[in-house]
Order: sequence, then C-alpha cells, then structure tokens
Amino acid sequence: MLEDVIKELREGIDKAIEALRRDLAKVRTGRANAAMLDGIRVDYYGVQTPIVQMATVSVPEPRLITIKPWEKNQVKAIEKAIRESDLGLNPQVDADLIRLPIPPLTEERRREMVKLTKKNGEDCKVAIRKHRRDANEMIDTLEKDGEVSGDEADRSKKKVEDVVAEGTRQVDTVIATKEKDILDV
Repeated sequence: MLEDVIKELREGIDKAIEALRRDLAKVRTGRANAAMLDGIRVDYYGVQTPIVQMATVSVPEPRLITIKPWEKNQVKAIEKAIRESDLGLNPQVDADLIRLPIPPLTEERRREMVKLTKKNGEDCKVAIRKHRRDANEMIDTLEKDGEVSGDEADRSKKKVEDVVAEGTRQVDTVIATKEKDILDV
C-alpha cells in the first residue's frame, strides 16, 4: 500500500517534470529549435493541425528552421499561422519551402524568456507540492484506518519528502540549463 503511494508520487512528479521540459522546448533561446513550432496549429482542411504533421521541419543551421510542406498548397496557410503566432518570427517563402530565420534575442527579450522559464519552473514545483500533499493525505488515511502503524507512516512521509526533494532538484537543474541556453549569446 505505502509502496503504491510512493510509486504514484514518483509518477506524478515525473509527469510534471516532463511537462516542464515540453513547455521549455517551446521557449526561444536564440538558436533554432524545431520544437519552437510545436504549439503552432494550421488550418488543414478545416482541422487545426500541428505543423510537424503536415510538413518536414529541419534545422540546417543554428539560426534557421526550414519547413517543407508535403502539399504545396499548404505553404500560405503555414506561413500565415507562423506570422500570427506569438513567436515573433518572420517566415520567408521560397517556392515550396519556408525559411524561418531566428533573429538573435535582445537583452530585454532574453530577460523576459528567463522570467518565463522561472515561472514555468515554479508552476512545476507547485504541481510537485500538490503531489506531496496528496501522498501525505493518503498515508494519513491509511494510518487512520489502521492499515499501517504510526512508525510506518512516519517512515513513508520521510520517503515522500526525499522523493519530493529529488524532484525539486531535477526542476532546478532543468531551469538552470534552460537559463544558460537563453543567456548564451
């Protein structure tokens, strides 16, 4: 029973950290990254579709993303979706290829990106604390119902704290790495 609580806690923390990594992949660093386009949807025959499901996206240079739609008639729709996104990028159409130059970030924009990164990290830590609270409540319930002794409950709560501390350290590492990427000129 207590092992299940700890296992559930670990799974919840792992999911929160994975969600953080996905969110941070979309944050601009000044270097081209195909994941930047993950949040952009294009109207594809009436269905909002991610760009990667309708085109080949590649990064041939550190500051350039190329998009080659599988259907030539989708070039304009993809270009429009990128222009309307909040990425602030200016696509250049070259026949059936879209070039997406990534301009260097200004110092002010870098600071904004660092703030956004820290906010995402804090949101992840809040999710981890919620998982900790849920795990501790489950342990308290098991103890109250007489399914585990007080000593077992205390040991499990200590284990919960250790797992949460490890998850928080992972979040701090992910955030520090992303901040370094953003601030590298």
